[in-house]
Parts: sequence; structure tokens; C-alpha cells
Amino acid sequence: MALRMLLPYIGCMEQAQTLDRPLIDPFGRAISYVRVSVTDRCDFRCVYCMSENMSFLPKRDLLSLEELDRLCTAFIARGTRKLRITGGEPLVRRDILSLFRSLSRHLDSGALEELTLTTNGSQLARFADDLAACGVRRINLSLDTLDPGKFKDITRWGDFAQVERGMEAALKAGLKVKLNVVALKGVNDDEFPAIIRYAHQRGMDVTFIEVMPLGEITIARDDQYMSLTEVRRHLARDFTLTESGHRTGGPARYMRCAETGGRIGFITPLSHNFCESCNRVRVTCTGTLYMCLGQNDAADLRTPLRASADDGPLMAAMDAAILRKPKGHDFVIDRAHAGPAVARHMSVTGG
Repeated sequence: MALRMLLPYIGCMEQAQTLDRPLIDPFGRAISYVRVSVTDRCDFRCVYCMSENMSFLPKRDLLSLEELDRLCTAFIARGTRKLRITGGEPLVRRDILSLFRSLSRHLDSGALEELTLTTNGSQLARFADDLAACGVRRINLSLDTLDPGKFKDITRWGDFAQVERGMEAALKAGLKVKLNVVALKGVNDDEFPAIIRYAHQRGMDVTFIEVMPLGEITIARDDQYMSLTEVRRHLARDFTLTESGHRTGGPARYMRCAETGGRIGFITPLSHNFCESCNRVRVTCTGTLYMCLGQNDAADLRTPLRASADDGPLMAAMDAAILRKPKGHDFVIDRAHAGPAVARHMSVTGG
């Protein structure tokens, strides 16, 4: 009888332990970094990311901003220390600042170390000051070329001058800006030294990224793909690069450039698999959790989120998903693998 009376209390204790227990995957990696997409929509149509005529999700399928806040808060309770807001283009989501303002409470409490975002820069001129006021201290800005005509070709819909104004507004607001550059063979590979000098003269780091085989596009990715091993070899003609211990919690590995004093990062999902230390997961704007960018396995967090005001079912779903996190991805780009490694576009998963 006494044991039967104690069972509800034991259950409550077990649930309380679950609610604050760190998320650890089967390989002992603690999940401390979550990238959360707030929309699959974007005002650009970059040739390596999207088809020009995209079909986007109906708004009813998206998590509300309040649901996104609750989901992020659940991850923070389970050990997430870095939260990156992504898209599509996150700043096209209506009332997006309300989410940043709400999440900033976790920065104030010390539960969250960093709140940041990845953006194409098109909306930064409007939002930079407000983002800084919400506790955002650094952002990643995607910029693959300094040539306005080439920028239009790559983004299809983008305006280089508008993005540059946004970048300048972010720097003026005190945000640390890092440029993300996708290496595109025969497209922007002749600009890399100029991009590095442009970034470092403005106090910005720059990170080069290999093309990833996500989603069907009109251009063959093996025609786009350029190994960053080759990029580094080319950069060595202009710069003296030495290893840097700088880390941001993401997959980039950094070098110090002696000629400029700045840092250059390299994200190499294909030429050098960085999965062994992966501490990241991605959540889409519909509440789908992808434990690995390069795998199709996913978990539905929207259903338990909406099923109960209690976080117990949500936490259970998170636990079950993290136990399925794979050791690494299966990205390959070559003539023998013409199709994408996974069918979804990058804008669906989140940058």
C-alpha cells in the first residue's frame, strides 16, 4: 500500500530528472547547439540552395512564434547553450523580433550563452539595432561574391547594394559579422583573396563552405563543387595561413591570415568529414527535428508540443530522437552520385 501511494511521487521525480537532464547521443556527444528554422521562405533563390520556382509550406503548418519559443526553451532546459535562428531567411518571418525579445530572457538568466542568426542580409538594415538590443552579439551573413552582377546571378533575386547596407548597419550596431561564402567552381573561385581582404578590412571573419547535396536544383552539383582543400592551396599563393584554436561551437575550423590579421574558416562536410565532434541538431519551422543534416531520419516534435501544455511528452520525444542521432552523414558529390544525398532543400532544414 505504501509503495502504491509513493508511485505518483516517484513518477514526478523521474519526470523532473528528465526535464533537466542533458541530451546525450549514443556516441557520448552532448547536444549543446540547436539551429532553429523559423520559416522555409526566402527573398532570394540562390542557385545552390533552391529552385527558382519553389513551393513553400502553408502557414498553418508552421509553428507559431509562441510554440517556437516553448520549443527553444525546452532545449535550453536540456543543455542547449547556443541557439541559432535560421530560415529560409529568418528576418522575413512576420513579427520575428518578438521571438528574439522573448528568447533574450534566457541570456539574461545565464541559461543561454549565445543567441544568434544566419541571414542573407536583405533585411538587416531594418533589424540590426533591434537585434543588438535583444542580446544578439554576432551573426553569420551569406555573401558569395562582391560583384553586383554575379551576386544577382547567384541569388537570382538579390540586390548586392541592399545587402551591403545591411552589413554596414549590423557593424554600426555593434554586431560581430562573419561572412559565409559557398565555394562555387568557376563562379566565385577567382574572388576569394578579394573577399578575404574585404572582410578583414572591416573586422569580419570569413568562412568558406563546400556545396552540400541537398534538394533538386537545375544545376549539376558536381559542376558547382570545389573542395576546400583546393581552395586552401590556392589561398596559400596570396596569404600565409597558420592554424588557429578559435572555435565558435560550429563545424568551422579556423586559420589565421598573417597578411591581414584576420581569421578564415573552412566548413568541409565532403572533403573532410567533421562529424566526430558534432554537438548540433536542427529543428524546422514545422517542428521536425533532424538529428543530422545529411540524413533523412527525423522526429516530429510538433505533435507532442501541441498535444499537451505539459512538457513531459515533448521531452520524451526529444530523448527518443537524440538516441537515434547517427555518427555522421553520407554526403557525396561526384558523377556517380548525380542526385542529392537527401531530397529536401537546405531552406527546408534551416541553414
